Amino acid sequence: MNASAGVLIREWRQRRHLSQLELASRADVSTRHLSYIETGKARPTSAMVMRLCDFLEVPLREQNQVLVAAGHAPAHPELRLTDPPMAEANAALEAILRGHLPFPALVVDRHWDLVTANDAAFALLDGVPPELLEPPVNVIRVSVHPDGLAPRIENLEEWRAHLAVRLRREYDASGDELLRELHDEVVGDGVPDVDSSALVVPLRLRVSDDLVLSLMSTTTVFGTPREVTLSELAIEAFYPADDPTRDYLTARS
Repeated sequence: MNASAGVLIREWRQRRHLSQLELASRADVSTRHLSYIETGKARPTSAMVMRLCDFLEVPLREQNQVLVAAGHAPAHPELRLTDPPMAEANAALEAILRGHLPFPALVVDRHWDLVTANDAAFALLDGVPPELLEPPVNVIRVSVHPDGLAPRIENLEEWRAHLAVRLRREYDASGDELLRELHDEVVGDGVPDVDSSALVVPLRLRVSDDLVLSLMSTTTVFGTPREVTLSELAIEAFYPADDPTRDYLTARS
């Protein structure tokens, strides 16, 4: 049975560690009315659902779920990148990927499935078995799989710890169970404590007997998207963290 709108709102409020009083004060509604909504005694309007979701920082996909549970139409469209209204956004993604060359960059969805990438990013996957690169390619799984990039990652435990923290944060923000499952896969039998004094955690990837690439990453998202697909995309751009890495990537372009 699907949860009611009130139950979903209560779950999101609890996920954000807010009391009814705190949420009611922030959203400028009475505590009694919020209580009635959560217990199903009152049916929230679409405007009220949107208001509460905004203050609870509910992702767009889940906002639609709450709206539908309350008997309203979804407020946020969900399109494919190939759909005509997405042409400009898709062009922007391609321009960013091309402009980042000769350094690697890729686009992933909320579950870290690969959407697209530039040639430098695909080059890092050289040697990965074809079965691991069958769509949908999950970037996290490829990086920690024993037949994927894991044997070539010199700081694998540090990298796993970094991924675990990030996935846990993303799960806490979205409540997406697939992210929790992915987090548990990365953690496995446990992630050891690592030195947290570094300014950033680089990806240290061996590409030959005498060269280990050191790459630091940045994450870019669309600002204030009102469409589900765009709201869930992230551009992961890698930059050289030392001169040998810069020289190697530049020479390959």
